[in-house]
Amino acid sequence: MQNLTILTGASRGMGLAMAQQLLQPGALVLCISRQRNAELQDQAEAARAALEQWSADLGDAAPVAQQLAKWLRARDPQQLASATLINNAGAISPLLALRDSDPLALAQALRVGLEAPLQLCAAFLGATRDWTVPRKVLNISSGLGRRAMASTAAYCAAKAGMDHFTRCLALEEAALAHGATVCSLAPGVIATDMQLQLRSADPAHFPDLATFQGLHAGGQLSSPHDAARRVLAYLSSPTFGRDTVGDVRG
Repeated sequence: MQNLTILTGASRGMGLAMAQQLLQPGALVLCISRQRNAELQDQAEAARAALEQWSADLGDAAPVAQQLAKWLRARDPQQLASATLINNAGAISPLLALRDSDPLALAQALRVGLEAPLQLCAAFLGATRDWTVPRKVLNISSGLGRRAMASTAAYCAAKAGMDHFTRCLALEEAALAHGATVCSLAPGVIATDMQLQLRSADPAHFPDLATFQGLHAGGQLSSPHDAARRVLAYLSSPTFGRDTVGDVRG
């Protein structure tokens, strides 16, 4: 029996760390990212785990969602112990006031951060609706979905939308005999490329620059490995889904 996990944004940062930690004996992991990772494939073979990697642009996620639904319908649920979707991929547009932002950059951030998770959740839950194995959806959100910050309107909107559509999912799935357990989880502040982008912003356009520089200087950023470990521990906890919108920091 295999534990199936579908993970987006697995090519770097916390997503890559989660993929590495998921590749255990008996795992079936499908990674959806811009690029495939040869080292992950080597690790999967060494761990005797099954790994499939799709190279895809989640700025145009509808065809990916259709492919995922078809792929899931070809699986035999009797060969699976569980099925999980982790929507981890995200994008942040240039750090500018909304009045100065490029509409195309705003659209890309919303497509990757909100539209793609919606479409992938629909594909996953629709294709597996008759499965009786435990199913979970973990949406990787952010504290910025719950508090506003200047010059990050698209990112904040995407994460706030993710939190709220997860609440809707929880209501829908709770009405089913074998509904999925869902959670939108903020993973904390992590040493990723996004943090580097925040620390490198123009202070004339990003009033919170000093805050993020201070977090870095004070050693308050989690490593991708540690953040992934906490998130996956939360996912496997028996209390997962008790809080539909959660924070791994407690």
